[in-house]
Amino acid sequence: MDNLSYISFIAITVSLALMLPLMEKKLRRLVVFMITGIFSCLFVSELNNILLGVFQNDIFFVTTTVTPITEEIVKMLPILFFAIMVSDERSTLIPISYAVGVGFALLENVVILTQNVENVTILWALVRGFGSGLVHGICTVMVGWGISYIKKRRKFFYCGTFALLSAAVIYHAIYNLLVQSQYQYVGILLPTITYIPVVLFLRKKKIKANRI
Repeated sequence: MDNLSYISFIAITVSLALMLPLMEKKLRRLVVFMITGIFSCLFVSELNNILLGVFQNDIFFVTTTVTPITEEIVKMLPILFFAIMVSDERSTLIPISYAVGVGFALLENVVILTQNVENVTILWALVRGFGSGLVHGICTVMVGWGISYIKKRRKFFYCGTFALLSAAVIYHAIYNLLVQSQYQYVGILLPTITYIPVVLFLRKKKIKANRI
């Protein structure tokens, strides 16, 4: 059988790409960045497999030390490119950043599903959806949100970008560490606990802006 990662990638991206001509500009942009996130997952999965061999298949070490770095760097690049070349407006950067994270999580979950199809359950799907899905989305939103501030402050751009990447890597690594430890339920809840205040804060700001 051909590589399931590539099969999943083609099946998902072709379907999404066919929607693009029918969409308005803003929606099309979101789908494009979701596809970008899916491609990022495909690319970094190949990279992580190479690194896994380098570290003698020590999955715990790689997933808690290496993959948070590689994944967050690859996910950050399209967001950074868009902020520099197109727009650094927060209202635009936050949605496309989350789209990259969701796209990444989508392919990751599908690939893990196909590799463990005999052992997955509805509970597994919920955990992966609320866990992995939110972690990738939160990390990319963190980067996009931060870039919308530092892009306008050139003196802080380089150190600020590094700080944002470091924060995303640390958050991701903590999640991976917790879900593989005796505190796995804390790890599963961590993304949801983080996500809810962010959503409430953004909605509050949006309501306040609309009143003005």
